[in-house]
Formats: sequence, C-alpha cells, structure tokens
Amino acid sequence: MAKKLTVSASPHVRSNVTTTGIMGDVIIALMPALVMSVVYFGLRALVLTATCVASCVLSEFVCRKVMKRPQTIGDLSAIVTGIILAFNLPANLPLWMAAIGGIVAIVVVKQMFGGIGQNFVNPAMTARIILMVSFPSAMASWIVPYSNAWLKGADAVTAATPMASLAAAKGGDLSLAADLPSLADMFLGRHGGSMGEVCSIALICGGFYLLLRKVISPIIPLSFIGTVAVCMLFAGGFNLEFVAYHLLGGGLMLGAFFMATDYATSPINKKGKLIFGIGCGLITTVIRIFGALPEGVSFSIILMNILVPHIERLTTPKPFGFVKEKKEKKAKEEAKA
Repeated sequence: MAKKLTVSASPHVRSNVTTTGIMGDVIIALMPALVMSVVYFGLRALVLTATCVASCVLSEFVCRKVMKRPQTIGDLSAIVTGIILAFNLPANLPLWMAAIGGIVAIVVVKQMFGGIGQNFVNPAMTARIILMVSFPSAMASWIVPYSNAWLKGADAVTAATPMASLAAAKGGDLSLAADLPSLADMFLGRHGGSMGEVCSIALICGGFYLLLRKVISPIIPLSFIGTVAVCMLFAGGFNLEFVAYHLLGGGLMLGAFFMATDYATSPINKKGKLIFGIGCGLITTVIRIFGALPEGVSFSIILMNILVPHIERLTTPKPFGFVKEKKEKKAKEEAKA
C-alpha cells in the first residue's frame, strides 16, 4: 500500500492558544485592579467600567453588522478594550463621555482598519487621548479615594494627581512637591488618579499573572519600566525615592503590562520588543521632565505604536540565503561585464 505524503503551507507549528483564551487571561489579570478601584472609588467605578465595556461590545456588534463581516464579539477583545479604557478614565467622568470613548476605540481605531490585529495603534489609548483633547476639564478631575464618588458624582472631592505634584520637584527635590502622598499610599493606591492606575500592587499582580501564563513577554514591561527608572535616577540626582514615585505613578504599571504589550501594536521579535520598550521609556521620561503633561505614558505608547512597522523592518531576522536587491543587481551587472 502506497503511503500518502500530506503537503501544507507554513506555518507548521500548531497551538491550542486562541484569541478568546488570551483575552480571557487578560480579563482575569485586570480583575485585582478593578476590585481595588471599586474599593477606593465606590460603585461608580463599576458602573463606569460596565459603560465602557457595553459601549465597546455594542459598537463592535453594530459595526460588524453594517460592514457585513463575521461577528467577533465572542473573542472578548472588545471587553478587554472597554476595561482598559475605563482604567484610564477618572471615576467621576460622565457616562456619556465614557461611551463616546468606547465608540471611538472600536469603530474608528479598530474596525475601520479591519478589526482585531489590523489596528496600528492601541484603541483604548487612542480613545483616552481623544477624550483628553475633547473634554480636558472632565478628564483632569481626579477623585480622592474614599470620597464617596457614587453619591456625590461630579461634586466628589477632587485633588491633583501625585504626578502633577511631582512635576514641581525639579532635580529630585521632593520638598518642592506639595501634598505628595507616601510611597506606601502610592503602592496601595490611596491617591488621586484614573481608576485603574492608582493601585500599583494590583497591577503588578495582574502583570505577573500574564507573565506566568506566557501571555506576554517580560521584555517590553522590563525595558519600559527599567528605562524610566534609569532616566529618572539621573534626572533626580540619584534620589531613589524620586525614582520610586515615578515608577508607581502616572499609569506606568498599567501601560507597561497591559497596553504596551498589545499584540497588534507591538513588535513580534525580541530585539524589536527591546527597542520598543526602551523607546516608550525614553519618551515617557522626556514628557515628564520637559513637557507640560505630568504622566506621558499614553503618548509614548501611541508614538511607538506608529514606529512599530519600521522597528520590525529593521529588526526582523533575514531568511537564510537572503540577498538585498541592490547587491543582487550589482552582482548581475558584474557577471554581464
């Protein structure tokens, strides 16, 4: 009996990993930060998250229907986008503004470019920046934890974020920063800020879960956080406390673990990931030290997202036997001569 040889196109590596499974792990990793946001900001944080998620899922459903494409709401990516978007917003932001953010993230940034995997910038980050530009006052109103935001709404007690206070600490002199919370409060989340960025310990736990599940590579988070740490060490006159404040504030942990590692908008090879992470760290540092904005994480990730195609073109290993077009043309001309 003759044996049949099955021939198929590459890649030949098979895996049980699915988009739904990956997104499910990301949702699990985000739960500690969501729980802490409810603890600190009340039920309003849960309502805001539900609004963002509902807006994202509904936008994706309607958009796929209108475009006559297969439905993709089952892959859970819209839910992840909704949660991350909510984490980047003040807990007392009007719900209709949050809903607009969800529509922008899914329709404009994701679906208009073809859907999951086709967007060239992070949807949640882009939506946040658009909301910052469109509603600057509302997006800069930060609730103080335990100020009963659910009952008081827009009239809840607000205060500047630690990063805004830290901007005055030139050369690492923390005595110039007014109303700066303790490092313990920064670590646990007892300070003003967007609802998902404040509790660093919850974000770190979620990040480690993703690393243990091998959902993300440690290269981008470590290079991102490490670059900021080294730069701030020099900028702060080797004041380690100054460095710690910058690492624990401004959404750095949220950005490094959950947004900079987005598959669709980050490089796929190790060298590219390293360059991407270092670039995010450098831009974040420049914005914090020299810019008018105190955090810089959002803009650094978006700017590096745009550069990803160029990073991959320069860092992707060449196949064995690959010859550059110019060299090949020159070789043919020399052979003819």
